[in-house]
Amino acid sequence: MYRDDLGRFKEFKAQGVAIRFGKFSVKENKQIEKNVQEFLSLTGIENADKLLYTDRYPEEKSAITELKRKHAFRLHIGKGIARPWKLVYYRAKKMFDVNNYKGRYSQGDTEKLKAYHSLHGNDWKKIGAMVARSSLSVALKFSQISSQRNHGAWNKTETRRLIKAVEEVILKKMSPQEMEEMDSQLQENPEGRLSIVRERLYKGISWVEVEAKVETRNWMQCKSKWTEILTKRMTNGGFVYRGVNALQAKINLIERLYEINVEDANEIDWEDLASAIGDVPPSYVQTKFYKLKAACVPFWQRKTFPEIIDYLYETSLPLLKEKLEKKMKRKGTRIQTPTAPKQVFLFRDIFHCEDDSEGEDIEEQS
Repeated sequence: MYRDDLGRFKEFKAQGVAIRFGKFSVKENKQIEKNVQEFLSLTGIENADKLLYTDRYPEEKSAITELKRKHAFRLHIGKGIARPWKLVYYRAKKMFDVNNYKGRYSQGDTEKLKAYHSLHGNDWKKIGAMVARSSLSVALKFSQISSQRNHGAWNKTETRRLIKAVEEVILKKMSPQEMEEMDSQLQENPEGRLSIVRERLYKGISWVEVEAKVETRNWMQCKSKWTEILTKRMTNGGFVYRGVNALQAKINLIERLYEINVEDANEIDWEDLASAIGDVPPSYVQTKFYKLKAACVPFWQRKTFPEIIDYLYETSLPLLKEKLEKKMKRKGTRIQTPTAPKQVFLFRDIFHCEDDSEGEDIEEQS
């Protein structure tokens, strides 16, 4: 927490409002837009680019900085948003960056990026300014093109490297006290029956570090593949999303989303929603929801989140239930009850490398 957040956080606590992290909701984005516009009107600063990217305007930098200090910019930017002001500031910079959202990189853009990186290394801020892109955009793009990356199915060697890389990155984040406790357990039990809390298996992992260790895949491929592997191992290889189980999971997911009645996908507790399918990581459920709305909801990109859920509930849900009912009439067909989420897993159950045939469940087409 930053000093400038103390007063705001006390107010939120008094109101019973929890401090948020993670993705910003549509409501929060609108509040940021409002805060920025109000601050521009208050100070007379010409536009959001000058306010948020003051370094781009060296001749006006001193005057703008003084206005931001005088009118408490840090407090103003976070007004009405239950988050640390710095996270709100970073979000505002992304939203208002004139160099953001520039579309696909052409072959020429890619060659320039390579050339500038050879001269300036990982100075993404400088390179971004040279190619008129955001620093985040050029960093992610270079991650994709920096070396030859494989595509398609993962081979056994890559899969082993990924599992080992994720394990190393997770262990690296543990505190000295946690590591000391682990060493003590290892000495007492050489077989290594160490345990790990479920959230550590998918939260806070540095995928850039994982990418560097795997070498042949970019960070997005690594993250996606790890979700597949982790889902298999958390469910002991169970087929949680195949055949009638896939149909039932879709039904459960739609009903739960309809019940929670939120205005934006970023307000969903995906961890809690995962129980509608079983003992799976939240990213797995998010992926299944994305595929569901893309397959079932026409022009979903133009609809609000409540409109998408209403369509799934009113139109898709009856069709899925009818299809499930027909399949259940077949002899021997039964639905697998979703497994309650385990809070702790053994290290060796998650990070073993004996079986490399880690594939994603085959879905029942709807």
